[in-house]
Amino acid sequence: MYAMATSLTPESMYAIARVAYRELRAAGVVAVGEFHYVHHQADGTPYDDRTVMADAVIRAALDEGLVITLLRTAYQRAGVGRDAEPGQRRFCDPDVSWVLRDVQALQKAYQGHARVKVGLAPHSVRAVERRWVEECARYADEQALVMHMHVSEVQGEVDECLVEHGCRPMELLEACGALSERFTAVHGTHLSADEARILGRAKGYVCACPTTERDLGDGLATIADLRDAGVRLCVGIDSHIVTDPVEEIRALETHERLRLRRRVTYEPSDGVPLAAHLWREGSVHGAQALGLASETLDEVYVPIGQPSLALVEREYWLDAIVLGSSKLVSEIRAIAAR
Repeated sequence: MYAMATSLTPESMYAIARVAYRELRAAGVVAVGEFHYVHHQADGTPYDDRTVMADAVIRAALDEGLVITLLRTAYQRAGVGRDAEPGQRRFCDPDVSWVLRDVQALQKAYQGHARVKVGLAPHSVRAVERRWVEECARYADEQALVMHMHVSEVQGEVDECLVEHGCRPMELLEACGALSERFTAVHGTHLSADEARILGRAKGYVCACPTTERDLGDGLATIADLRDAGVRLCVGIDSHIVTDPVEEIRALETHERLRLRRRVTYEPSDGVPLAAHLWREGSVHGAQALGLASETLDEVYVPIGQPSLALVEREYWLDAIVLGSSKLVSEIRAIAAR
């Protein structure tokens, strides 16, 4: 991974991003949150144009017809007491003020753009120290920006946080003033029940990435507990091992059935059936977590002639798509916010 990251240029970043975004668009995705942290040259020296890599990613998304929220990532170190590894140098800045300066430049460059938003992403409590989280949170609050952060993806991250700070990651983020309705915890695989309640009180999100989490062996998030605590769920592709947004939202349910070892895990509290709720999490919640309008993102077009729907009554199409589709996913087209 680091060898690949080290080889990237603004030109190859654009070309690779276009391939990834073309695949997302073909799968029915209309909006992407890009957790972007390849900023500088291979040795860590900034480009003369400090945002050239971010601009390449944004241009690729626009050229493939996507709406994008560029989450400018803050990266400082390899872990507690460990300097960045050679392959991480182009991710890193010497101080958080450099991060915020780049965010300001991106905000100015894309101010008023209908299809581009800018947000902040301190990478994780492993990759940045507490002061960086506090500064990013303060700026995001002042500017009303969304803030995303890897949180408790693996147990080792939790253990390191306990050693460095004497508390668990979500407890630290609450103390840093990072939590709000604009905060998204990416993964959240190993959140405790208390941490779920903390995030729920803040009306924040967990962005689960089920196909990536199972590919990496990260574990299973406690989906039912997160919902019960008031946490809003959305989904991400993350590693692009599988590009299938319907599989991501379906896995919120199927992974939970495996974790709890029971057939029924979802109890509708507002009368919304399972498939509709999962679709809401994958569309409306996803858009909201990216700071985007969500009024029409939960509508879909499906060609009537699809064999997968041949014996399904129209009122059950959404159930068939969310809980049973595979090849059908390439034919789903959500309505983009124009």
